[in-house]
Amino acid sequence: MLDLLRQRRSVRKFKRQSVEVEKISQLSEALLRSPTSRNQQPCEFVLVDDPEKLAQLATAKAHGASFFTTAPLAVVIAANPEVSDVWIEDSSIAAIIVQLVAEQLGLKSCWAQLRLRIHAGNQNASEFVRQLVGLPAGIEVPMMIAIGYPDEDIADHSRKTLLNSKIHHNQFGV
Repeated sequence: MLDLLRQRRSVRKFKRQSVEVEKISQLSEALLRSPTSRNQQPCEFVLVDDPEKLAQLATAKAHGASFFTTAPLAVVIAANPEVSDVWIEDSSIAAIIVQLVAEQLGLKSCWAQLRLRIHAGNQNASEFVRQLVGLPAGIEVPMMIAIGYPDEDIADHSRKTLLNSKIHHNQFGV
């Protein structure tokens, strides 16, 4: 697992190569196996591979989602706040799980934050994506993940760049 974490980097340029059906199946299984608080499973997942819809996802927020135009696959992660009070945490767990499985499968990914982000005018990014993929009212879309074969090579974070000062023993500052 540490090796996987060492090599994982966010990639924003993807090859125009489709993700194989078997890999999409494995990514789907990973999403469904993601742990949730009290096993309440508030999350819904919409896998998007339609180029037109991916281009629309790229406009979901004012800044920081344009890379969805080159991604062959996106996972829209949604949740129902009425099902669980920790839907944000459950969604986040599913997001990182699918990113790590993508990495294991030779794919790269990048997370796009939607919660608390603006799409255009008065509409927020979460609402825009919810409507775009046909999720019912009341469902929140905190993030989406672009997945595909990388078309850029980004070096791993070296061990010396890690902030060891963030690790504390038994008490903060120790």
